[in-house]
Amino acid sequence: VGLGSKIITSDRNVRPVKRVQTRRNARVVLISALSLDDIDEDDDRLNYVSPLSTRYASRIMRATFSDLTRFRIWRQLWISLAETQVELGMQGVTSEQVEALKSAPDVDIELAVTYERKLRHDVMSHVHAFGDQVPSARGIIHLGATSCYITDNSELLQMRKGLEILIQSLWQSVANLAKFCKEYKDMPTLAYTHFQPAQPTSVGKRASLWLQDFVTDALELEDVMNGLKARGVKGTTGTQASFLSLFDGDHTKVRELDQRVTEKLGFRAGAWSVTGQTYPRKQDFRVVAALAGIGQSAAKMANDVRLLQHMKELEEPFEKSQIGSSAMAYKRNPMRCERINGLARFLQT
Repeated sequence: VGLGSKIITSDRNVRPVKRVQTRRNARVVLISALSLDDIDEDDDRLNYVSPLSTRYASRIMRATFSDLTRFRIWRQLWISLAETQVELGMQGVTSEQVEALKSAPDVDIELAVTYERKLRHDVMSHVHAFGDQVPSARGIIHLGATSCYITDNSELLQMRKGLEILIQSLWQSVANLAKFCKEYKDMPTLAYTHFQPAQPTSVGKRASLWLQDFVTDALELEDVMNGLKARGVKGTTGTQASFLSLFDGDHTKVRELDQRVTEKLGFRAGAWSVTGQTYPRKQDFRVVAALAGIGQSAAKMANDVRLLQHMKELEEPFEKSQIGSSAMAYKRNPMRCERINGLARFLQT
């Protein structure tokens, strides 16, 4: 557990403990490190938080993948579905109900959490919470839909926004690195092969190798983002059977529902023609592969800088108040590049 060497369990709590050896008689004394009885569930300081989100992610990226953003997207998906059902003349769904949904108060997460404790279903807990806020439209929320209409499409919308943020940041990095390449294009330095002295080159030319990789990554990310497809409105197993029933067997309206909702979600590549319960996970693989490519490029650059810093040829920034080591004040460790390598390894694995 990281806090000790043994766990004592009882009906009431779980206590991580550590062993302490006394000098007097070598007895093993068990010291309680933590008791569940003492934990305040509302104290966020006692919640584990991944440094991948709190320490290394930007504020806008954290907000994009936050619970509140996800649940707001869920509501927009329900509204888009109901709105399109009205446009296509589905019986039992009115424009007044859709307007009521649009005018609803913001997501009540606490209410949804309360429902989930009872229902044990994340999507349906939010259906009930939404319905409580808009009683007049309760019956049209999620009409004909399946959970993956909500979860898959919302995750794809968050993914698309995340890619937009990343692409913008990557092109800014490209611009900064291009400026560095131009500034030092005439500064001579020794090039290496097999990390052995080879022939002269320039600092700018060496950096252009990193630049070229990042340009390739940015173009690949743009291609991936523009090619993202929605799951669309496909029903429980991709057959659209529930919507065919709601539209009294009108296949044209079922296809039109899928197309219109997808257009409202803003997917340039449209929706997948065929799905099962979920959209094809091949799409996720393509996104992850593109992200891993950025990690590879960043790791290459960071590793080069670390080697060159050891040889006193190049050095990453070191701030005036920065501390290089808690024990050796003179050290100037390449901590930024070390972090890049660590995060890149996470991406690549």
